[in-house]
Amino acid sequence: MENAFTLIDRLESVHSLSLEEYEALILAQSDETAAYAAEKADRVRKEIFGNKIYVRGLIEISNICRNNCLYCGIRRSNGNCDRYRLTFDEILECCRQGHGYGFRTFVLQSGEGALDCDEICGLVKEIKSRFSDCAVTLSLGEFSYEEYRRMKEAGADRYLLRHETADEAHYASLHPDMKFENRMRCLKDLKSLGYQTGCGFMVGSPGQTAAALAKDLKFIETFSPEMCGIGPFIPQKDTPLGNEKSGSCGQTLYLLSLLRLIKPNLLLPSTTALGTIDPLGREKGVKAGANVVMPNLSPVRVRKKYALYDGKICTGDESAQCVGCLERRMNSIGFEISSERGDYEEIKKE
Repeated sequence: MENAFTLIDRLESVHSLSLEEYEALILAQSDETAAYAAEKADRVRKEIFGNKIYVRGLIEISNICRNNCLYCGIRRSNGNCDRYRLTFDEILECCRQGHGYGFRTFVLQSGEGALDCDEICGLVKEIKSRFSDCAVTLSLGEFSYEEYRRMKEAGADRYLLRHETADEAHYASLHPDMKFENRMRCLKDLKSLGYQTGCGFMVGSPGQTAAALAKDLKFIETFSPEMCGIGPFIPQKDTPLGNEKSGSCGQTLYLLSLLRLIKPNLLLPSTTALGTIDPLGREKGVKAGANVVMPNLSPVRVRKKYALYDGKICTGDESAQCVGCLERRMNSIGFEISSERGDYEEIKKE
């Protein structure tokens, strides 16, 4: 097996490794290999995107969920979760405010089953009619092919559906009432319908091995999503995994860099979970290769209720109202906030 630095060089060059090589790279993480990968990822990202960081306005429209994922604070069985659902008028007001701040992408996120297809289509049509220069990203869970088709026809541009883990046995251990094959079917349906499609995975979730993470990297390589969101596992006290250890910021940053080398033009967020586990997590994520941040546009009164994990940042810089603070933080590490829609673009071959 080649050493880690040679594998990172080859990943930068050909954007592909074997499963065994990905696993070896994960096991070879050190301060030196992480710095080497981050330096390459930063250079690759700047060649394509310059110093632009795209901003998405996140609207958490409901914490009602039909699923019972063992790690999630809004799981169906959590009786301590204070449930809410924003009205359409409240969602549109979030968009109006975000548009005023200069945001040109709105990400509508909720627990699964909180809205049905008709409601989603009506909402997307209204947002697109009022804010025609904006992109709409949906992150609302699993639906049928026909329902995804209708949402696309209503005007949805992008869809985020984190696969959480590409290892089927590990997936089953975390999602007792869900099917791995259905998750993968949904992702394939979304791509076939022409969505800019996003997936993503947790880092350091209970039971995760280096071999399982290698499957995640290989899945990103072969599925080739337009977007990929990863973040460290953070426990939530009211769940069966509430006493488990968090994933690490360092491993998440290393994997961000590897993802940038796997797919240089990937839209890659520096996530809220990174900012939660480390006060400078989002800045570190950007320096490791990320190029998207998603401040929260949700009404302040509901932000703490969308508690996927403990300690989630929901005020200050995470508040969209403090986008100026976020901009200064990005400026401090040599980047600028972009008010463009920030659509995925193929790399043009010479």
